[in-house]
Amino acid sequence: MRRNPRLGMIGFGAMGREVLTGLDKLGETETLRAVLVRPGREAPQAVHDVDALIAARPQVVMECAGHSAVKEFVAPLLRAGIDVIISSVGALADDQVRSELLTAEQGGGRALLPAGAIAGLDGLLAARLAGLDEVTYTSFKPPHAWRGTAAEQVLDLNHSDAEREFFAGSAREAALAYPKNVNVGVAIALVGLGMDATRVRLVSSRNVTDPLGRIEARGAFGHFRFDIFARAAADNPKTSTLTAYSIVQCARLGGALPIAGLCAPLTPAIL
Repeated sequence: MRRNPRLGMIGFGAMGREVLTGLDKLGETETLRAVLVRPGREAPQAVHDVDALIAARPQVVMECAGHSAVKEFVAPLLRAGIDVIISSVGALADDQVRSELLTAEQGGGRALLPAGAIAGLDGLLAARLAGLDEVTYTSFKPPHAWRGTAAEQVLDLNHSDAEREFFAGSAREAALAYPKNVNVGVAIALVGLGMDATRVRLVSSRNVTDPLGRIEARGAFGHFRFDIFARAAADNPKTSTLTAYSIVQCARLGGALPIAGLCAPLTPAIL
């Protein structure tokens, strides 16, 4: 990817608005050529179908609209030779989606994974090479941040306990049961032990005010634990502000950085 390329974006919700704020702070809003939103939704440089987004000739498109957007729009962009930064990484838990994107990359575009609010992915890649036996990702969020999610079906969010674990299973199981809440877990699985061997825990916690993610790994290399406390976006407690700024940096600096520096190509070696 070129530095400071022409940009496009899919979606203009909490994440998209935060991305625009990041570009504004850098004085680079003019690099944003088009934003794909549904008809009737407002956005800067708004377009309403993927063909119009392609016609705006972005070099990199930032996906900020959820799993359905990944499934609907990313493959056509890749086939058109446009790189796409995927923030809704959880969509890649679906083997068919991954396969379609890998095939679409033959058109010249690359599907890219931002580190988002995840510290330690470089260490996880190194650990896998050295010998990785166990990886667990735990997501702690305050009770109100789980409202409007599938957690409400299995958990009383008015619980008085300091913490309540309401899910423990593989990254694949977590992605299927909580598709909007385990993007980080799926990203960790993709660069670590894979979807079925990576463990995910979801916890409703009164000990945190904003999302806290914990990566724990053990193997021949030794062991480590990373805690990432990331402030939630002001208008969406489910979204990390740090993720938006990571997408901005990934779009601006791209392939000049290794995965430790924010991006990794979506290649079979990682899947």
